[in-house]
Amino acid sequence: MKQQTLNGLWQLYQANNVDPIAATVPGCVHLDLLAAEKIPDPYYRDNELKTMWVGETDWLYRRQFTVSAEFLEHDRVLLRCEGLDTIATIRLNGQEIGQTDNMFRSWEFDLKSVLLVGENEIEILFSAPVTYAQRRLAERNLPAWTDEKLLGGNWMRKEQCNFGWDWGIRQVTSGIWRDISLMAFSQARLTDLHIRQDHTTAEQVILTCHISTEQLAVQTLTIEATVSLNKSIVAKADQVVKASTNLVSLIINDPQLWWPNGLGEQPLYQVEVMLFDEIGNLIGTLDKRIGLRTLKLVRQADEWGESFHFEANGVPFFSKGANWIPADQFAPRVTKAWYHNLLTDAAAVNMNMLRVWGGGIYEADIFYELCDQLGLCVWQDFMFACATYPSFDAAFIATVKAEAEDNVRRLRDHACLALWCGNNELEQGLVDETWTDSAMSWVDYDKLFDQLLREVVGALNPDTDYWVGSPHTPQGNRYDFNNPDSGDAHIWQVWHGQKPFEFYRTCFHRFNSEFGFQSFPEPRTVYGYTQPQDRNVTSYIMEHHQRSGIGNSTIMHYMLDWFRLPTAFKSILWLSQIQQGMAIKYAVEHWRRTMPRGMGTLYWQLNDCWPIASWSSLDYYGRWKALHYMARHFFAPLLISGLEDSETNQVEIHVTSDRLVEQSGQVSWQLTTVNGDLIERAELEVQIQPNQNNRFGTLDLQAHVDKYGVRNLMLWLSLGVDGTAVSTNLVILSRPKHLELVSPNISTELTEINSQQYQLTLTSDKPAMWVWVMVETYEAKLSDNFLHLYPNRPISLTLTVEQPTTLAEVKQALQVSSLVDTYGV
Repeated sequence: MKQQTLNGLWQLYQANNVDPIAATVPGCVHLDLLAAEKIPDPYYRDNELKTMWVGETDWLYRRQFTVSAEFLEHDRVLLRCEGLDTIATIRLNGQEIGQTDNMFRSWEFDLKSVLLVGENEIEILFSAPVTYAQRRLAERNLPAWTDEKLLGGNWMRKEQCNFGWDWGIRQVTSGIWRDISLMAFSQARLTDLHIRQDHTTAEQVILTCHISTEQLAVQTLTIEATVSLNKSIVAKADQVVKASTNLVSLIINDPQLWWPNGLGEQPLYQVEVMLFDEIGNLIGTLDKRIGLRTLKLVRQADEWGESFHFEANGVPFFSKGANWIPADQFAPRVTKAWYHNLLTDAAAVNMNMLRVWGGGIYEADIFYELCDQLGLCVWQDFMFACATYPSFDAAFIATVKAEAEDNVRRLRDHACLALWCGNNELEQGLVDETWTDSAMSWVDYDKLFDQLLREVVGALNPDTDYWVGSPHTPQGNRYDFNNPDSGDAHIWQVWHGQKPFEFYRTCFHRFNSEFGFQSFPEPRTVYGYTQPQDRNVTSYIMEHHQRSGIGNSTIMHYMLDWFRLPTAFKSILWLSQIQQGMAIKYAVEHWRRTMPRGMGTLYWQLNDCWPIASWSSLDYYGRWKALHYMARHFFAPLLISGLEDSETNQVEIHVTSDRLVEQSGQVSWQLTTVNGDLIERAELEVQIQPNQNNRFGTLDLQAHVDKYGVRNLMLWLSLGVDGTAVSTNLVILSRPKHLELVSPNISTELTEINSQQYQLTLTSDKPAMWVWVMVETYEAKLSDNFLHLYPNRPISLTLTVEQPTTLAEVKQALQVSSLVDTYGV
């Protein structure tokens, strides 16, 4: 197989305009226009409105390239397009060679008869996606939840959040968004490799490689397959090609198993397949990295209804993680380093699962490769979300089938792949007995999600489970989409329903695949898209960077319920993050205490696609919000938590363990006043049972409430293992706004580890709640932040700055704040 890339420099032309713009492939029109300074940055202030015309315009990509006589002598010469966005017509040397209608598919076109030795010219004309979608919508309406019915985007097989979402900018893209190349071969080529695993015995794993070839001439071909670990071959086999798909078995003795993050290691084996012609010449190779594991969704009858949990290598585990959306509105801009930072940060806070949400894209290969390495299991939606779809249309069904087959083949052998899911939230009100102004019919829904996608997964990836949609109730009334007895649930009564955070504690669902609460990004991010006059949460620009209809007002509604009114714009931004983290902490700690009844929490959402107020724990620039720091604690493998009863003033003490072995530990608690005076303390030796919640008694604080008052008490919890505190928590019996906190004096000690790392020790003379550290003018990350300081108990953190700097410079930029600083005393 010979390959000639067509990536690189192209010319871009606006329809009916002869002036070229330099274009980079892979890329998209918006990025090229930005680079050429033809449009302003859509992410700044309300520039989005000045750039919407781009999606309403036809665009032509053109480039010249040369082909050698040797290359053209091959029997087959193909154009391979890994991603064209979306409605495109391809011409080579003035001759049309194909059309495309699906952003998510790969495409191949035979060029043998059209290519010339020497110079050639290729053109790809992209029809305006907004114009196309609106025309189709005018032909037949397809109901959708999003503004202006997605502009008809649900008629297109295109990234749905391109058209805007309740956290997303509306910038509708066009372009060659993934690799494009020429491919040439003469005798045969390898076209597919699928590896199935047999874990019948613990001593060995049997791999069956399903190897597909395309053969142009009758001859004897040989396949050789090897498996390596750490560059050492551990299994090898060869076989004569006898059919278009051949099965080759390899036995791996003493297998090293792959585990989700926190449960074990993630060893990855390299499987390489080579194709030889009859005289021994190598004519093709395919390779994949795999993890040896079983990873299944377990649904079985139990005392509460039907279970919904995942098992790795036969071991049930609690799924801890978040929902993933595209990392940028302009997907080609997301680099390997960008993916690495976001995913590493997810694993760093003890996440073991991400849900790739169905309104975005099937992510780039590097995303799944990194998840393999980090132990992040992937719940993979097919790309359908919050809208109805024309499954009555034969052409639409045909392209969806090809899309599903392409992506199932591409992703099925990744160790991280845990589940295929048909769609996001269609069963949450978008399906009815017949088509209506607000729903599609169950008959047409069934064609696509109960039949087509299920059949594709069953045929091409039978070892991975398929789930029809999220949320979905598999038992009883399907309209009861959030039934707590079975299936998965999207819990939005907090936020959209404006229920109090305590509402989460009334929910006993089996798996919570969406729930969330918003915050603003930190001041540095907000200052990047605003001018000084915009810096008020009710300003036009601040509301423009808020896409939830109830957004900023809801943040403030809850803030006034829980906290004292902040006195500055910056304080509102920071306090919104503390509030967000507290909301999700309420939910996650409760659901972890309910295990094994509840076995999963994936909060909405991990990341952003542009700078905005949203539900994310990492903002667009990857800066950690308070929620992300708090997640490191409430997702910890060993978690101590207190469940307070405001009526009886009792507190249950719980330790939740994700460990697979029993653990000895010490539960300790101190009850203090808000001034830091110690009232009572105790310590208890405990045996922590593995992979479950453990309750270690109830504290009755009524007598102390009677003496000191409910607004004057703080209960500090700690779990120690081998003399080290592995989990801490704080319980209060009233709203934070009602605590009479004393302004703490927080001292800092900073010592240099190297030019980018420092040890920071914080000590407070009084109880200090939600203490956070910021390094002004430097991008910095801390090992912990937004933490509670017990009086005169030092806490040491590691502070890492992005660029080398001096100790003096970091000291100068260091800022430490706590809750009382948001309102003053």
